[in-house]
Amino acid sequence: MKKKIVWILLGLILLFIIVTGYNTITIKSKQPSPHPANTTLNQEEAVEHLAKAITFKTVSYQDRSQFDFKEFDKFTAFLQTSYPTVFQKLDFEKINGYGLVFKWKGSDSSKNPVGLTSHYDVVPVLKDTESKWDQDPFSGAVVDGKIWGRGTLDDKIGVIGILQAVDYLLANDFTPDRDLYFMFGFDEEIGGDEGANKIVSTLKKRGIMFDYVLDEGGAIVENMVPGVKQPVGVVGISEKGSATAQLTIEGSGGHSSQPKDHTNIGRIASAIVKLEDTQFKGELRGPGKDLFEYVAPEMSFGMKYVFANKMIFKPVIEKILLQKPASAALIRTTIAPTIFQSGEQYNALPERATAIINLRLMPGDSLQDVKKFIVDAIDDDDIKVTVTGSEASKVSSIDGWPFKSIQQAARNIYTNAVVAPYLMFAGSDAKHYDQIAKNTYRFLPVQITSEDLNRMHGTNEHISIENYLNAIKFYVEILKEASRMETVD
Repeated sequence: MKKKIVWILLGLILLFIIVTGYNTITIKSKQPSPHPANTTLNQEEAVEHLAKAITFKTVSYQDRSQFDFKEFDKFTAFLQTSYPTVFQKLDFEKINGYGLVFKWKGSDSSKNPVGLTSHYDVVPVLKDTESKWDQDPFSGAVVDGKIWGRGTLDDKIGVIGILQAVDYLLANDFTPDRDLYFMFGFDEEIGGDEGANKIVSTLKKRGIMFDYVLDEGGAIVENMVPGVKQPVGVVGISEKGSATAQLTIEGSGGHSSQPKDHTNIGRIASAIVKLEDTQFKGELRGPGKDLFEYVAPEMSFGMKYVFANKMIFKPVIEKILLQKPASAALIRTTIAPTIFQSGEQYNALPERATAIINLRLMPGDSLQDVKKFIVDAIDDDDIKVTVTGSEASKVSSIDGWPFKSIQQAARNIYTNAVVAPYLMFAGSDAKHYDQIAKNTYRFLPVQITSEDLNRMHGTNEHISIENYLNAIKFYVEILKEASRMETVD
């Protein structure tokens, strides 16, 4: 009897090995074969244009009264001077004063248009950090093969890169087979309510519906995914929602010499500890799951084995992903206490304590879900909980021609990169375009490092000339792919 059980167990183990091994060796790559681009650019002109664009202080401030719109006017005038052919051949209009929209008429009006969008506003340079920059943040200095200044990564590179690509294609007598729109916002860094949102409402009234809109977002990053040696280009197919939870408790204060066992500050602090100890459940689903399905075929054998059999190893994968903040954010709604307000006098118990928590919501998690989770986790009826904000954007398709066109264009420029969908953690103007686009994607076509990510809103923002030129070439390719690809899914 024991021998029979042993043989059954050995048989099951053998079957397990055969099935999981088969799954591993038969997993197919989802990467299209690259068609290396043959685009010859006027490098001197391209660099000059981006460098000059950086010198305009088109800064977004939370307090809109601080906007210096003279700088925004100068920037628009600079575009007209730098790209006369684009302004002559394309329809151009301003929406809400500073939103810039170009329309390139295609040969087939029956097809839905494609849109590319970026923004030309930038974040402020933090006071007293100017001296830490190697080059002045608004100099546009070109030093050692790099272009320096605010907007080189976020996101004047997108605006100038797109216009350079359009100018190149016009010079080479290219005519798109569908209408193409190029839409540039001016307040993306503070939410895009007056820029992208107004552009969207205007186009919506005209009945415009895009097959897809491409905005900034993911990029091509090295050492991003364990087991993948190649750089990985991540294309955001959704962005997490952003919500603010406020926890407030009010009660008697009194002298600090006679405190209760549990004070207002203590109870709010305890609530935060409970939230951080509980956390939202991590689950490999949606865009996070899609990411690993695209990169799994390119992994080393051990990692490929695990992800090729993720139905078996899913709990293990989720546990591993939860160990690091960046990967944990990919599979769960995150909790980040950011502000604590209470007390004015060292020897007086405060009558009120408040904590502000920023949450980034997974697709499928509602504001109501978040509030219920918080209330249940803190388990304190005296603490008032309010939750405001936005839920995650819709998840765009990875099965149809729109995603495939972006993937192909990226592979044509970065032939060794693995291009995959992912979930974007930060916000972008793309969320506004969800109203008038079947799909919205988020991809900045440059190869960057983790240090570059910190520079985007920080000190010493810059881009290499090679990276910038590759971005232009990508935009050339994506505009060509919009005409090459079959639109029947």
